[in-house]
Amino acid sequence: MLTVDQYSYIRTAHRVYGKTIKQIARETGHSKNTVKKALRGEYSGYKPRIGQPYPVLGPHVKTIDQWLNDDKERPKKQRHTAVRVFNRLKQEYDFQGSETTVRRYVREAKLRLGVSGREVFIPSDPQAGVEAEVDWGVCIAILGGIETRLKFFCMRSKFSGKHFVQCYPCERQQAFFDGHIKGFSFFGGVFPVLIYDNLTTAVQKILCGKNRVLQESYDKFRGYYNFTPRFCNPGQGHEKGGVEGLVGYARRNYMVPVPKADSLEELNQRLLKECLSYGDHQIAGREHTVNELYEKEKGDLLSLPDIAFSNLETAGSKVDKYATVMVDKNRYSVPTAYAYCKVRVVLYVDKVEIFYGSKKIASHGRLYGNNKWSLLPEHYLELILRRPQAFESARVIRQWRSNWPLCLERLLDKFCQKQGYTKGIKDFILVLMLYKDHSAEDIESAVETALSSGAGSSQAVRHILIHKECDRDQSFSALENWQTFPAPDVSIYEQIGGGR
Repeated sequence: MLTVDQYSYIRTAHRVYGKTIKQIARETGHSKNTVKKALRGEYSGYKPRIGQPYPVLGPHVKTIDQWLNDDKERPKKQRHTAVRVFNRLKQEYDFQGSETTVRRYVREAKLRLGVSGREVFIPSDPQAGVEAEVDWGVCIAILGGIETRLKFFCMRSKFSGKHFVQCYPCERQQAFFDGHIKGFSFFGGVFPVLIYDNLTTAVQKILCGKNRVLQESYDKFRGYYNFTPRFCNPGQGHEKGGVEGLVGYARRNYMVPVPKADSLEELNQRLLKECLSYGDHQIAGREHTVNELYEKEKGDLLSLPDIAFSNLETAGSKVDKYATVMVDKNRYSVPTAYAYCKVRVVLYVDKVEIFYGSKKIASHGRLYGNNKWSLLPEHYLELILRRPQAFESARVIRQWRSNWPLCLERLLDKFCQKQGYTKGIKDFILVLMLYKDHSAEDIESAVETALSSGAGSSQAVRHILIHKECDRDQSFSALENWQTFPAPDVSIYEQIGGGR
């Protein structure tokens, strides 16, 4: 076969210098037919081989084909790669050929046998106001100084790309429903179709094809908001690729650096602002911003119900000897007067309320995990006042003591030095009981004043506290009613004196 230079020489020698075919054949060493072919048409280069010979690999090609055929029945992530085929040939058959040869053959064989790992996707053009995708992600945040593993709920419109992200301690069904309720409120309506993975919070059993047996509570929730769920094929998360991308986007952009917040509510408020600001973003390949596209679809959403879904669970329980109620493997305290009583527990996604009959006797933040205790000091202080020797070892005091201000420790030391250990503990508990009816800021200010003035009893702290609150309330009243503020009645001092 001629090279480009030889082709050019033959045509130039004949057309420019007038040399004969016989003369050119003699000079170049090519046959006269080859010279004639070069003069007749354009350069055609080399003909590709119809078949690629594998002199070293040849004895093993049937083995390779068998391995790749067997892969059709294997999980996609546990199929042969070209490197694995090469290593097996070396280990099991003492193959002496190159890895490049094996790679080339495996690539051709996978195409021929239909076991190529790469999929082809269909370009989509979603209809406005019809579909949204839902998924969960995982992140780390620092809440109240503690590193906490959180799950974040994502809902994304397929048409506009507008999205909603909120964090939860877990991805249980109540959190799942709460994410939907807040997401619908964020979008101002309900998408007629929601696309999911096969989440156990929604799907009880996967049947053939697209058929699913839904969880009963999820089916009620779906019926209340009147949307149609659509579930991806198992292992085919790309069928909701938009929200899959959102999970990564939210983690890279909203969770880096690792967010710090005093509470989960504060973190979620920040995420809400991030979601709102994303509305000004223009997605690559689209002519309009996210908010401009959303304006086109929001009118097509289903309207929100007048009353949101009552996302709560109820359970009956009995208060134990520690004045706690076991709920979902965690303990919540109630006033000690209700020990051994039967109570009703109402669980929200973020709080737990406990009722005795129709009376609410306790309210706690919801705990997740196992064997955790939520103990409120006001439930136990009266009991500890009667048993002051239990003060140091009481779990509720130990939990509270790790966070209370230094001024309380100084006050406790002063009471014990001045009154003795037992009486000092009892008098100090009376100060702690003030937290039930007064703000922590006012109490701690009164404690600081008492310490600086040398006062050494709970009565002194209480007097200072009430005096400070009265002064503040009178100053506000004087500012608001300065024109009609009545003259002070000095006779009241005689009544106070007589009362003493």
